[in-house]
Amino acid sequence: MRQTKKILALNTGSSSIKFSLYKIGESEELVLTGSLSRIGYPGGEFSVRDAQGNSLENCLVALKDHERACEYVFTWIRSQGESCRPHAVGHRIVSGGRNYSTPQIVTSELIAALEDLIPYAPEHLPQALTALKYALKLFPEINHVTCFDTAFHRDMPAVAKLYAFPEPIRRLGVQRFGFHGLSYEYILGELERQKETGGNPRRVILAHLGHGSSMAAVLDGKSIDTTMGFSPAGGLVMSTRTGDLDPGVLLFLMQQERMTSIELNALINRHSGLLGISGVSDDMQVLLSLQRENTDAREAVDLFCYRAKQWIGSYAAVMGGLDCLVFSGGIGENAGEIRSRICDGLGFLGIDIDFSRNSSSAPVISSNNSSVAVRVIKTNEEVMLARHTFNLLAEAPYQS
Repeated sequence: MRQTKKILALNTGSSSIKFSLYKIGESEELVLTGSLSRIGYPGGEFSVRDAQGNSLENCLVALKDHERACEYVFTWIRSQGESCRPHAVGHRIVSGGRNYSTPQIVTSELIAALEDLIPYAPEHLPQALTALKYALKLFPEINHVTCFDTAFHRDMPAVAKLYAFPEPIRRLGVQRFGFHGLSYEYILGELERQKETGGNPRRVILAHLGHGSSMAAVLDGKSIDTTMGFSPAGGLVMSTRTGDLDPGVLLFLMQQERMTSIELNALINRHSGLLGISGVSDDMQVLLSLQRENTDAREAVDLFCYRAKQWIGSYAAVMGGLDCLVFSGGIGENAGEIRSRICDGLGFLGIDIDFSRNSSSAPVISSNNSSVAVRVIKTNEEVMLARHTFNLLAEAPYQS
């Protein structure tokens, strides 16, 4: 029998920190879950709920950087006393580059190696390393484990990883890595659990649609392609990220507008996407409410759905058909209109959406006549962090 441990899962994004505390042993129990949003922007919110969904904390807070955000989050966790003191901490690390594809116990050597990877994910890795170092200072006596978002895609076919660059450039590590791996791993686990209701198909497209959005083509349980490539800025249109671009656009902006790398980075990652097109918001719910009277808001929504539909067709072609499409992430789980618009016109693939099921975000939103099962599954990256951390440390001695 495995001894029960409290695992703190820390999910640090480019402008947010999510955290969950689990008790894991022979069973798995959520203790609490929380988030701090819009770090570096106005209108941030800190909220915490217990396992039953009761609010433990909810307040507006504006914090200018992740250092202050970490201080705020960990001050609250420590204020809860021994009941929230973890035995270990699991950290989501967006990129493991070419060297890390399995969870790792944190060492000084690992931190140095991750710092070398910052150029591969400059919008995410610095924030995650800030949180990791802060947690190490507060809890130096326990184990910390890194879990990599790129690991799920590590066995993609070589052709799916390849960019059409000369070999000297490719040797630098310029390749397609893919992201959202923890989310995809969780969703596939849920599909396996639901196989009694037809939830164990061969050819699956997973659509994680949220502030950051991506899709993955999964064949026989393995990722064979994914929309995000070298960085989380590629692929689908996102809340503030461009998605895929003609590289000539960047050359044009460098030459004609004399834009620097810093300016281009800000444009691609923080000022484009839904926000850039609409000019008013990066929030899909807001844009849907404005689309009837605001042409720019409508175009932002139209492009989001159009690009998503393109990728579904592409991945169905790569897999030779489609058995199941899964929507997840904040938009995928909650925006029935977006799901409907993405699926509209895909009847040739066998997709047919039931209006009533879709409106209520039912677990299965496809009709009885649909040959493709279309599902809505709420993702949970934090529980994957906790599971990986517990399982790795169950094979290695705890520091206590």
